[in-house]
Amino acid sequence: MTDHREVSIVRWPGQTPAIKDGLAALLAAYHLQTEAEKGESVANVHGLPDRYRAEITDPRTAFASDVVLVALLDNTVVGCLVVTSPNNGQAEIKRLWTDPESRGRGVASALLGAALTQATEHGVHTVRLSVWEWRTGAIAMYERLSFTATQSWDERKQLVCMQRSL
Repeated sequence: MTDHREVSIVRWPGQTPAIKDGLAALLAAYHLQTEAEKGESVANVHGLPDRYRAEITDPRTAFASDVVLVALLDNTVVGCLVVTSPNNGQAEIKRLWTDPESRGRGVASALLGAALTQATEHGVHTVRLSVWEWRTGAIAMYERLSFTATQSWDERKQLVCMQRSL
């Protein structure tokens, strides 16, 4: 049976239900999974590097100059994405994560669509992102949305840098 519930995208914080705990849980899952995939598995949030732990415990401060978008299905937080503040006509998409139980329902695509709209409205002409090379499903989705691989701006190995003109 196919799930046809509509994905709602809201800006956090904002005039929305209290979603901080859901956002924190998504960010924790994102960082714990990423560390495990890099071979640096940690048991819980307390084992994460300080900068990642700060995003989880105090997203309002960690993303103070950025836009945080949250996806809801039936008022349940199921996805998140961060768009950095524009800089010289560029913005970066970070922390795109969909709860594994909600994947395949258009959550990530809805978040990316909202992020691209938000970036356009703020005068951004290029959106960029980075993704680990083993996340082939994510790379394929970005390519479907017209992102192309570009020269890396990050020194970490196995990181694919992509961008899209708006």
